[in-house]
Amino acid sequence: MSLLIDDSRPIFVQIAERIENDIIEGALPEESQVPSTNQFAAFYQINPATAAKGVNLLTEQGILYKKRGIGMFVAAGAKASLVEKRKEQFFEQYVVTMMREAEKLGITQDQLADMVRKGGSQS
Repeated sequence: MSLLIDDSRPIFVQIAERIENDIIEGALPEESQVPSTNQFAAFYQINPATAAKGVNLLTEQGILYKKRGIGMFVAAGAKASLVEKRKEQFFEQYVVTMMREAEKLGITQDQLADMVRKGGSQS
């Protein structure tokens, strides 16, 4: 787990995003146990209630589930669900914004496609 706490966003949201990232990247496979809220709290030096709020957010979304007396686990299908959610966010945050800016600047779709291809070849 490597996450620097960003003061501009709620800590519990950052905890949830770190867990999501670990699931997407395969560090937390489906049906694997997630660190406890006390482990998150100790690692990030935060209140356990704050860590629990992040974990509960993912539980409400069906990404994590609780095994009574054992802990929290990654739900089956969680990775696919998160990837789909992130794709939708990517589209809204980047693609739609890019298209609006391109339109303002008079950039055609073909020119924009060329720019995207050129940008992809630089990575």
